[in-house]
Amino acid sequence: MLGGRPMLEWSLDALSAAPSIERVVVAVPPGVDYPGAVEGGEARSQSVRNALAVAGDTDVVLVHDAARPLLDTDLVERCVAALDGGADAVVAAAPVADTVKEAADGTVVRTLDRTRLWAVQTPQVFRRAALEGALAQPEHVLAAATDDAGLVEARGGVVRLVESTPRNLKVTTEFDLRVAELLLGGG
Repeated sequence: MLGGRPMLEWSLDALSAAPSIERVVVAVPPGVDYPGAVEGGEARSQSVRNALAVAGDTDVVLVHDAARPLLDTDLVERCVAALDGGADAVVAAAPVADTVKEAADGTVVRTLDRTRLWAVQTPQVFRRAALEGALAQPEHVLAAATDDAGLVEARGGVVRLVESTPRNLKVTTEFDLRVAELLLGGG
């Protein structure tokens, strides 16, 4: 629950208000009941595949995590628009603000150039054919994937970034939930 509502509903509000979105398909974990939803899978990519199977024959597909409830319609529209011009996928992403170190066994190997680093978020928008091809890989490949755009990229697809902000945060901890509550309250 977030702000007195299921977290999913905040994202559904933004998606429903986006002019480019014709239909929303929700995938929920096995055993969870939500009106009109399809059953997801054990891994993220299985859930996307299940939702894609009932999404209709649209050429453009948007994937969004309900764990990012502060989605706004402008970001949705900018991501969809950026798919034009030869991209196979577009991802929302925020520039990394922290210094990032690569380490092995607790020892720093190198400091990465943060001016080239982006924290990937959702929404992620795809050409349907590119997403279907990425999801047609063996189960062990899908289970190891952290995002669907990474699967498209690994197959040689063109993935573009659309700048987002840290406000489009992913709620995974109690701290994140408290921050989201504050931001919804106008903070």
